[in-house]
Amino acid sequence: MTTATNLTLLRIALIPVFVVFFYLPVSWSNIAVTAIFSIAAITDWLDGYLARKMNQTSAFGAFLDPVADKLMVAAALVLLVEASATAWMAIPAVIIIGREIAVSALREWMAEIGQGNLVAVNMLGKIKTTAQITAIILLLYREPLFGIIPTEALGYIALYIAAVLTLWSMWEYMRKAWPSLRDA
Repeated sequence: MTTATNLTLLRIALIPVFVVFFYLPVSWSNIAVTAIFSIAAITDWLDGYLARKMNQTSAFGAFLDPVADKLMVAAALVLLVEASATAWMAIPAVIIIGREIAVSALREWMAEIGQGNLVAVNMLGKIKTTAQITAIILLLYREPLFGIIPTEALGYIALYIAAVLTLWSMWEYMRKAWPSLRDA
C-alpha cells in the first residue's frame, strides 16, 4: 500500500461521512460537506502527484483512483439532485453520471482489445473534471460567498459548463474509438 493508494482509499472512506454530514440538521452542514468534498478533490490531485513523484504507481492505484473519483462525484450529484429536485439539476447530473459509466465501459473494452491508449485521459477530461468539482463545491456551499457572491447561481453555470464539457469529452473518446468499435 502506497501513500497515493491510501489517499485514494481515504477519498472512498469520506463518501459515507459526506452523506451523513449532508443530512445533518444543523446550520453548518453545507460548510462541512463543502469541506469534505474539497478535501476529496485535493486528495484526487495529490494522490496522482505523489504516485508519480515518489515512483509509486501501481495497477491497483490506476484502477482505484478513477473509481474513487466517480463514486464521490456521483454521490455528490445524487445528493444535490435530491436536495434540488428539478430538471435543471437532474439533466446535467444524468449527463455527467451517464458519461462516466459510458466512458469507463469504453475504456475497459478498448483496453481488452489492446487499444486503451486511444481513450487515455487527456487535457479535455481534466478541464471537465475541474468544472465538475468547481460546480459541486459551489452548489454544496449554497450560501452567498462574503454575503454577495451568488454561489448557487455560479454553481449552476459551472454545472452546465461541466455538462457541455462532459458531452464534448465523451464525443472525443467515441470519435477516437469509433474505428475499433466499427470494425468489431
